[in-house]
Amino acid sequence: MDGKERKTSKKSEAGKWSASWFFNWVINSRFAIAMLVILLISLIILVLSKMRWIFSPLTIVLNTIALPVIIAGVFYYILNPLVDWAEKKYHIKRSLIVTIVFIVLALFIAWGIGSLIPVVQSQTQDLLANWPDYWSKLENFVVGLFSADGLKDLQNKLSTVNTDLGEIFKPSKAVNFLPKSLNSIGSILSRVTSVIISIVTAPLILFYLLKDGHDLPDYLVGFLPNRYRLSVKDIFKNMNSQLSNYIRGQLGVAFFVAVLFWIGYMIIGLRFALLLGIIAGLLNLIPYLGSFLAMVPAIAVGLFTSPFMLVKVLIVFVIEQTLEGRLISPLILGNSMKFHPLTVLFVLLVSGKIFGLVGVILGVPGYAVIKVVVSTYFDWFKRSHPDLYVTEHTSLHDISSDEEEQ
Repeated sequence: MDGKERKTSKKSEAGKWSASWFFNWVINSRFAIAMLVILLISLIILVLSKMRWIFSPLTIVLNTIALPVIIAGVFYYILNPLVDWAEKKYHIKRSLIVTIVFIVLALFIAWGIGSLIPVVQSQTQDLLANWPDYWSKLENFVVGLFSADGLKDLQNKLSTVNTDLGEIFKPSKAVNFLPKSLNSIGSILSRVTSVIISIVTAPLILFYLLKDGHDLPDYLVGFLPNRYRLSVKDIFKNMNSQLSNYIRGQLGVAFFVAVLFWIGYMIIGLRFALLLGIIAGLLNLIPYLGSFLAMVPAIAVGLFTSPFMLVKVLIVFVIEQTLEGRLISPLILGNSMKFHPLTVLFVLLVSGKIFGLVGVILGVPGYAVIKVVVSTYFDWFKRSHPDLYVTEHTSLHDISSDEEEQ
């Protein structure tokens, strides 16, 4: 009898705890848990930032392998569905399919270099040669739209920059400038060498990813204890799904955006149509902001040509945005990345501030990976502690009712 009363007392105490305000607003709140996780991560980052010397060798390794791995990873997510389809349909060895895909890809790249590169190179040289005139025209147009008083500070800063640049190239400054130039040349050569090595090694990484990449999760999971293998394998599966949907979707949308702008600019007779279309496609990889950034050179060229050409450029932009938002993005992306626009903008701001342009481009897929890991851990924690969380099958009302019955 005493044991039964003791069990009833413990159950009653558990019911009171589950119905308390602390349980409702802290323990059972996803927002509170998320804030706690963010706080802990920030604290860890702060501590590690004070110990950078420990991670300097790791930083060197990551800087060396990051670019070829990213290049190979992007092409992997583009080509892997094709390799999987051919393997299932024709029952050919995967290594042979990958070799054929590499040959076709090499021929396509050779065609692009022979056909597109000369045109793009010529248009790029012309655009860069005329860009000061285009920018001056655009600057005068913007100044005319707003009050001169509001832009005086900006104009003063621009003139100061021009003065500083002039001072640098004075003969008296040449002695001080030469060592800096040599250092800059050395840095440029180092970066060029790194890019060349990445271009050479990326195809090798891509070949083995396409050939054996589907076995990689099983290989990595094999190092873990048995009880964690299934959960970690699910994490890898969800991460792969998120990344593949995002990369293929964004590249598909970027391709169609480039084609739409190219066709539109050709129809209205705008100079540098192919180059401006390619720029628009590349900048479209930056969510929400890319298309607007791509309009800056197009508006400058259109304004320099004629006011009527500027109007036609804006019409092309409106048509492209309508087709992209109503047709292209829903068909290609769908609901593959269920992120709120404010979340995406916040991620872009933070990742861009920390990692620059690379962070702006890779911030969203990086956030998707982190979200998969955190969500999986949170679900596992809820399953491990069912008494701490109210699920869809139980509610605070049910807990309170059980307590009253006792």
